[in-house]
Amino acid sequence: MVNWKAHKHISVFYNIIGLGFVIVAMGCSALNKIESQHENKINWEEPVDYTNLDNWAAHPAKKDPSDTIPQGLIVDKEKIVDVFFIHPTTYTGKMEIGKENALITDAVLNKKTDDSPIRFQASAFNESSNVYAPRYRQAHIQMYQEKDTSKLYEKFDIAYQDVKNAFITFLEQNQQRPFIIASHSQGTTHAKRLIKELIEGKSIQQRMVAAYIIGMPVEKNYFKYLKPCTDSLQTNCFVSWRTFRNDYDETWANRLDTGIVVVNPISWKTTEEILGKDQHKGAILYNMNKTYSGTHQTQVEGSGLWISRPKFPGSFLYRTRNYHVGDINLFYIDIRKNVKQRIQIYEKNKDHQK
Repeated sequence: MVNWKAHKHISVFYNIIGLGFVIVAMGCSALNKIESQHENKINWEEPVDYTNLDNWAAHPAKKDPSDTIPQGLIVDKEKIVDVFFIHPTTYTGKMEIGKENALITDAVLNKKTDDSPIRFQASAFNESSNVYAPRYRQAHIQMYQEKDTSKLYEKFDIAYQDVKNAFITFLEQNQQRPFIIASHSQGTTHAKRLIKELIEGKSIQQRMVAAYIIGMPVEKNYFKYLKPCTDSLQTNCFVSWRTFRNDYDETWANRLDTGIVVVNPISWKTTEEILGKDQHKGAILYNMNKTYSGTHQTQVEGSGLWISRPKFPGSFLYRTRNYHVGDINLFYIDIRKNVKQRIQIYEKNKDHQK
């Protein structure tokens, strides 16, 4: 069962007015002012057809924003691994009664999703893998504050069933290839359940190179068999973190809380040493063709990943201390390089087992 109360803080982040990278990374743009048309009568039990490419925000069979390659970076010509990426909440703004879940056919919302998390987050995984990212009937951001637990579960379950059905179609199409699960925010809410129900403890787990389930707390006892990654080369494991500035007030993370898995995306370890700026490989902000390396120190402590105030042009304007919206962007190059490393080790180990 998902600990919904632990996730309710997410709604705060969509009210932040800050630098362009924050706005773009999570899709908070002028598009929020455009009300999407929402049909009055929807059969929420009718499954989405994921054999239809229109129902994928990213898919190797079409050109999409996840194919974006920052200037100076490369992608492998031959990709032997597929990534199943579950995007964060982009369904924000005012929530009307009966419109707690987004529509797959909402063109305005789909564009917002494509131009923000698909471009700025999913693309971090495209160097060595094919990216699949389903559109799904995501729960509205305000549903994280819903007090009626039955309604809360119902609305998030609608979203989860779409993700689950998309993953089943993904498995049918990827023909026994190795895969990676990647997610952020609401995407991680669903990824945790997906891994527990369909992957963990089953033969398919051996095909999972790793899981990057970011931006929501993952309890240390949540999975029975799947373990946290403890270094940069381990496979068949998961990484997770939530990013906060060193002087954050600890409302949603606690330096004394040892019950949450936190992996440092610089060292890819769970240990608590402070890592200097010189070890940070690079962030992507609002300009995909500009990377910034060495912008901050990092440290795992308690239930959070704590970093020094990042240094980049205009950073003095960014006053929030909760860096949830930058969980992936702030470590874009680090993630990109690590994905490649884990895939190489996975293939090497597989060859040795033959």
